[in-house]
Amino acid sequence: MTAAGDAVRALAERGQTAATAESLTGGLVAATIVDVPGASAVFRGGFVVYATELKAALTGVPKELLADRGPVDPEVAAKLAEGARERCGADWGLATTGVAGPEPQDGKPVGLVYIAVAGPDGTRVRELKLTGNRAAIRIESVMAVLQLLTGILGSAPAPA
Repeated sequence: MTAAGDAVRALAERGQTAATAESLTGGLVAATIVDVPGASAVFRGGFVVYATELKAALTGVPKELLADRGPVDPEVAAKLAEGARERCGADWGLATTGVAGPEPQDGKPVGLVYIAVAGPDGTRVRELKLTGNRAAIRIESVMAVLQLLTGILGSAPAPA
């Protein structure tokens, strides 16, 4: 089964939902989830917040944080995931932010990506240092955030 299939199945088994806030993946996480039959039972919606100011306007990332650290930052990833969760009324929020290339951005190297999953017990963030072309970095980011969610769901107790 695929990472998205595993995530959809795990969410469905728990009766829980997910939402996304995506920057470098530009909606690819959401599209990958909804490719799975049955996704409508677990996927609430999401945000493509490619422009930095939309990260604040649509998902509630503090403007000060974006001004101080820029959009490619672990705390920004956490706030994106938390904002998606809250604003879409989901149990889980997934987020991606990073540099897919071909050029570095704001002093951050190509392949530096932060993924985050926010849930009932807090938020987990992972830093990725990926290689390859733009498409490969985006696809690997999608798989990584879905695997992070599935790993959390597999280790956390199911809701009563």
